[in-house]
Amino acid sequence: MNLTIELDREEDGRWIAEALELPGVMCYGSTRHEAISNAERLAIEVIAGRITHGELLSSSLGVSFNISDEQLARK
Repeated sequence: MNLTIELDREEDGRWIAEALELPGVMCYGSTRHEAISNAERLAIEVIAGRITHGELLSSSLGVSFNISDEQLARK
């Protein structure tokens, strides 16, 4: 499973990271890195929950995250 992380910066300076393929996986952070880490952690928890409830096969454990260079370069 490959997940795309999209980043945005709020007017108050906080960063928000969203895993586009998993609705509802959206996290804030005071830094870009913190927002990404929080979203990755939540995505893994959501995937684990879906596996536990039989909604995904355990083969979904092979997860990678992709963040475009453009998203990482934004300030």
